[in-house]
Amino acid sequence: MFKLLEKMLYAGVGAVAITEEKAKELVNELEKKGHVSSEEGAKLVRELVDKGKAASEDMQKTVSNEVRRMLDKVKVVKKEDFDALAKEVHDLNVKMDLLLSHRHD
Repeated sequence: MFKLLEKMLYAGVGAVAITEEKAKELVNELEKKGHVSSEEGAKLVRELVDKGKAASEDMQKTVSNEVRRMLDKVKVVKKEDFDALAKEVHDLNVKMDLLLSHRHD
């Protein structure tokens, strides 16, 4: 389930985020066609990259919040909680073994 969610996150981020390289390619085409000046193109690249990063961060937050909400809903045990319970069971077993060994003495 987590791998699927992780894949969905990366797919969403990839679909939204624009790399600086890709932005430069797009802007270079616009410059060649005379639609923007070099100065306007540089500004446009920065804007595209910034918007892509912002969209990527928003997507990550949204997915993270949704995953937390889903996990809370299905009551999945967190690793820290599981580890704490496993340690407690281990400690109880050690105490029980100690008590049983004193009983047989």
